[in-house]
Amino acid sequence: MADDPERQVEDVSVEEEMKSSFLSFAVSVIRARALPDVRDGLKPSQLRILYGMHEERLSPNASHAKCAGIVGHTIKYYHPHGDEGIYLTLARMAQDWLARYPLVHGHGNFGSVDGDPPGAMRYTEARLSPYGAQMMVDIEKDTVDWQDNFDQSKREPVILPALFPNLLCNGAAGIAVGMATSMPPHNLGEVVDACCLLIDKPKTSLDKVMEVLPGPDFPTGGLILGTSGIRDAYLTGRGSIVMQARATIEPLDHGRAAIIVTELPYQVNKAQLVQQIAELVNAKKIQTISGLRDETDRTGMRVVIELKRDANPHVLLNQLYRHTRMRTTFPVNAVALVDGAPRTLGLLDLLSLFIDHRRVVVTRRCQFELNRARERAHILEGYRIALRNLDAVIELIKKSPDPAAARKGLVKRFKLSERQAQAILELMLQRLTNMERKKIEEEHKEIIKQIARLEDLLANPRKLMRVVRDELVTLKEKLGDERRTRIKPEEVSEFRIEDLVAEEDMVITVTRDGYIKRLPVDTYRAQGRGGKGVIGLTRKEQDHVEHLFIASTHHTILFFTNRGKVYHLRAHEVPPAGRQARGTAIINLIPIQSAEIVTATRTVKGFAQDQYLFMATAQGTVKKTRVSEFDTRLKGGLIAIKLAPKDELCWVKLTDGDQRIVLVTQKGTAIRFHERDVRPMGRTAAGVRGIRLRKGDRVVGVELAPDDLDLLVISERGLGKRTRLAEYRVIGRGGQGVITLDVTRRTGLVVDCKVASPDDDILVITEKGQIIRQKVADIRRTGRVAQGVIVIRLDKGDLAAGLARVVSREDEA
Repeated sequence: MADDPERQVEDVSVEEEMKSSFLSFAVSVIRARALPDVRDGLKPSQLRILYGMHEERLSPNASHAKCAGIVGHTIKYYHPHGDEGIYLTLARMAQDWLARYPLVHGHGNFGSVDGDPPGAMRYTEARLSPYGAQMMVDIEKDTVDWQDNFDQSKREPVILPALFPNLLCNGAAGIAVGMATSMPPHNLGEVVDACCLLIDKPKTSLDKVMEVLPGPDFPTGGLILGTSGIRDAYLTGRGSIVMQARATIEPLDHGRAAIIVTELPYQVNKAQLVQQIAELVNAKKIQTISGLRDETDRTGMRVVIELKRDANPHVLLNQLYRHTRMRTTFPVNAVALVDGAPRTLGLLDLLSLFIDHRRVVVTRRCQFELNRARERAHILEGYRIALRNLDAVIELIKKSPDPAAARKGLVKRFKLSERQAQAILELMLQRLTNMERKKIEEEHKEIIKQIARLEDLLANPRKLMRVVRDELVTLKEKLGDERRTRIKPEEVSEFRIEDLVAEEDMVITVTRDGYIKRLPVDTYRAQGRGGKGVIGLTRKEQDHVEHLFIASTHHTILFFTNRGKVYHLRAHEVPPAGRQARGTAIINLIPIQSAEIVTATRTVKGFAQDQYLFMATAQGTVKKTRVSEFDTRLKGGLIAIKLAPKDELCWVKLTDGDQRIVLVTQKGTAIRFHERDVRPMGRTAAGVRGIRLRKGDRVVGVELAPDDLDLLVISERGLGKRTRLAEYRVIGRGGQGVITLDVTRRTGLVVDCKVASPDDDILVITEKGQIIRQKVADIRRTGRVAQGVIVIRLDKGDLAAGLARVVSREDEA
C-alpha cells in the first residue's frame, strides 16, 4: 500500500505552502476581483454583468428587464458567485450619485444618497444606459480577445471595446491584497478634449492637459478647493483632493438667516451628515443653530440650517466645514491593471493607455471589416464572371448531375474558387434581372473603395488615429454634459480659530480680586452726562473693577501682572457672562501665581515687527519693547520687565515707535514726552525713568498723546474734565510734569485718564459695578488747572474706578 502512487504522502513545509497559497490568493484578488483594467475601467464582475445584459439585448431602447433575471443569467454563464454581491454591483452601476455616468439605467428603488439600500432584485428592473451601450460598440467585430467561460460552455470577452472612457469618467474604488485603488470621476467632454490633445500632440505636458482637464467632476457637484492636490494626483497617481459642500446663505424673517446646502462632497451620506450636525448642536459644540431639516425632493437636494437671531452665518459655515463632512478629502490612489499587473498611474498614463486601447480596437475593427470586404469582393467578382458568361453557366448547371458536379465544373471552366462557385449556385434567379445585375456592379465598386480606404487606414497610423479622435468627438457631442463640480484655485488652509468665531467688539472687565467676563458693546447704551449708568457686575465684598477695555473676539489679549510678567489669552476664550454676573476667576484661564494681580492688559491682532509695547510702572519707570518679542505659545508666562523693589507694572500701550506719551499721577500732575526718548529694550530690561514723582504720589494713567486730541481725566468723586493735549508741551522724559487737575477734597484723587476725540464714546465704571456710556463731547473742555464737571453720579460709599474708550472699527483700521 505504501507503494501505491495514489496513496503517496508528500512532506511540505507549512511556511512555503502558506507563502505559495497566499500569493496565489493575492494574485487572484488583484487580477480577478478588486482592481479595474486600465482599458475599460471595469472589474471582472462588472464586465460580465454588462456583457450579459448586452447578450440579452437590453439596449437603451429596449424594455427594462427584471434584475433577478440579469443576475441569474450572469451567474449561470459567466460569474458563478453569490447573487447578492452581483446584484449590489449591478445596483451601484445604476446609482447616479456614485457613478458620474451610470452604465446601467435602473427602474425602481436603487437606493439613495442617504444610504438606503436598493429594493429586492425581484422588484427592480434594468437595462443598459447610453453610456453602457457605448462600452459594447463593435464587440462583434473581433475588436477584443475572448476566452472560455468557467465551464467552457460559452465564450466571454476578456475586455470590452469601451468607446466610452469609463475609468476616467466614472473612477474606481477597490481593496485588494496589499494594495487598493481610489480614482475620482471626471467630465466626459473634458476627458475627450484631453484625449484629442494627446492624439494631436503626443508629447503634450501635464500642465497643458490640465488646461482642458482641470480636475475631477463629481456626480454630486460641490466644490474642489485648491489645485495642488489635483496636480499631485495627476503627476504621481497619488494625492489628496479637498472637497466642500455647496452652500448658500438666505435671509429669513426677523433678522435671521439660513444656510442652504444643495450639493455635497462625493460619497458623503446626507442623512448621516444631518445627524452629525444635530449631534454637534446637542453637544453644544455649535450653539447658533435654531433649526435643521432636510427638504430634499425630486427637484434636488436641499438641507436647511436655520440660525439664531444675529448669528454670523459665515462663522457657522466655517464651524460646519471643520466639524462635519461638509468639507472632506478624496484620497487619490490611481492603481489599475496594465497587461494584468497592477500599476500606479498618472493622468498622462491613464489617457495614453486608453488611447492605445482605442487604437487597438479600431485597428482590429478595420482589419475585421477589411477581411469581410475582401470576402464580399471575392464573391462579387464571381458573380460578375457568372453574369458575363450567363448562358454558359446556366447550361453547365443544367447538364450537371448534382450540385457537387456543378461546383466542380464552374471552378474548372471559369477558374473560380470553391466559395465563388458555391455562391453562384446559391444565387437566386431574380438576381439575374438587369436591375439586379447593376446593383451587383455598384456594390462591387463600393466594396473596392471600402477595401482601399481600410487598407489606407491600416497603412497610415495618423489617419487611423484621426478615426479614433473623430469617434471620441462624436461621443462627446452625443453624450457630453456640463461640469458639475466647481474648482476654486485658492488653496485651502487649516482653519484659524478666527474662522470659527464671529468677529465682534466686546467689553471685557477684570476685577481687583481676579474675575473676568465679556459682554457685547451694545449691552451699554449711550447716556447723557451725569447719568446713573447701569449695573455692570454684581459686587463681591470689597471687590471692584480694575480693568475695563474693548477687544475684538479675534484679538489676542496680553495680561500683564504687577510682578512684570505677561500671559496670553484669545479674547473669544474669555467666557461671556451677564451684565450683572461677576465673571470667571482669571486663574482658570491663565496660570498666574497666587500673589500676582493683573495690572495691565493689551489687545493685539498680530505680533508685528514694526510695533512696540510701551510699559509704565506705578513708580514712573517706562520701557519700550518690540511686540514680536512676546510672540510665544508658552502658557507659563513671560518676563515683560525687571521691576525695582515695591514697584509694579501697571500700563502697557501699543505704539509704532513714533508717538508722544503722557503720564498722569493721582495728585493731578502730567508729563508729556516723545517716545523716541525711550530706546527699544529686551523683555528682561528694567526700563528708564519716565516722571519724577513727589512723595506719596504714583502714576494712575499712561496714554498716547497726539496734539489733535484731548486728555480726559476722571477723579474718584466722579468728576471729569478734558483738555487739549496741545496745552501740554512736550518736554524730555524724567521731569516732574505740570498740573492737569486741581485735586481737592471735592474732586478726590485722579483715578484714570484717557485720550479721546469729541466723537468718541467712553465707559465709566465704579467700584460697585455701575457703568455709564456717554459721548466725550458731553464733557466740557476746560483748561489744565480746572476741576471739571460731574460725569457720573455716585451712590453713597461708591467711587469711580476707571475709564474705557469705545473704539469704532474705522478707527481701529
